[in-house]
Amino acid sequence: MATGLGSRIGRALLPRRRRRFLRDQRGATAVEFGMLAIPFFAIIGAILETSVVFLSGQILESAVQDASRSIRTGQTKGVVVSAADFKARVCGRLYGMFGDCSGLHIEVDTITDFSAVDISAPVDWNCQSDCEWTRSETYAPGQGSSIVVVQAYYKWPIILSFGDMANLPEQKRLLATSAVFRNEPFT
Repeated sequence: MATGLGSRIGRALLPRRRRRFLRDQRGATAVEFGMLAIPFFAIIGAILETSVVFLSGQILESAVQDASRSIRTGQTKGVVVSAADFKARVCGRLYGMFGDCSGLHIEVDTITDFSAVDISAPVDWNCQSDCEWTRSETYAPGQGSSIVVVQAYYKWPIILSFGDMANLPEQKRLLATSAVFRNEPFT
């Protein structure tokens, strides 16, 4: 008989407990945070990744401009004799932001006229994996009053891939910068 009474009381309490459970507001904030946390942290991650890519692009731009200034003024004549030497100058100005300077691709060429400038990335855009540079590094800084084109490229690793941030295979983005100038009339 006791079991019959207990089951009737249990059935009578069940709808009351359900109603109390549905009206209970405790933990609502935690549930709402759980629903919004993933999109929130994804947006924060995308902002941080984009910021780091743009910062590294600016640092590369600044390093190439600073190193190119030494070509323009003739300070590299006899001191910097190869693309590897010039790459070391650029790498010294990257403030440790680029962990692997061997991934930096440098091209320094002399042209005859400013309208003859041809700047194109040394990558095969159709490559699927383990892409190599399509052109070799060059270093031809010219003489005084020569027109010089300096190009630098780096395959930056993308950690969080959102949209088209990675424009190369293997989650990398090609960072590129160039400088076109006429050397001062040094001898």
